[in-house]
Amino acid sequence: MVYFIVAMLGVFFGIILTNGEVTSWFRIQEMFRFDSFHMYGVIGSAIAVGALSMFLLRKLGVRSMHGEPIVIETKQLGKGTAIGGIIFGVGWALTGACPGPLYALAGCGYPAFFIALLCAVGGALVYGLIRDKLPR
Repeated sequence: MVYFIVAMLGVFFGIILTNGEVTSWFRIQEMFRFDSFHMYGVIGSAIAVGALSMFLLRKLGVRSMHGEPIVIETKQLGKGTAIGGIIFGVGWALTGACPGPLYALAGCGYPAFFIALLCAVGGALVYGLIRDKLPR
């Protein structure tokens, strides 16, 4: 049942992304060219909602489904973060989509995004396999 609820939330999120034009290659290009505020507004709104949500979770003492406190640990920024950010940015620029909208675009039936989605999942799989061997 939990998986069904998560799947339905994912479908709802995809609908929101598509209707909000967040999956639009043209909107993403406008953002990279600083021609439109649309995407910056969407990203800024997401940051604000996330920050407010985290504040409320902490303030109300909400715990995980297993009763553990919800803790987000701070991480050191280093060479790996910079390299990962560059790879992420290049992938976003080449495909015109970051990972979230890839699912929505594939779900809309755009064939090129099935390939991009498979490559993203493949990249995550490779990372999982070599993670312990990477510098930290």
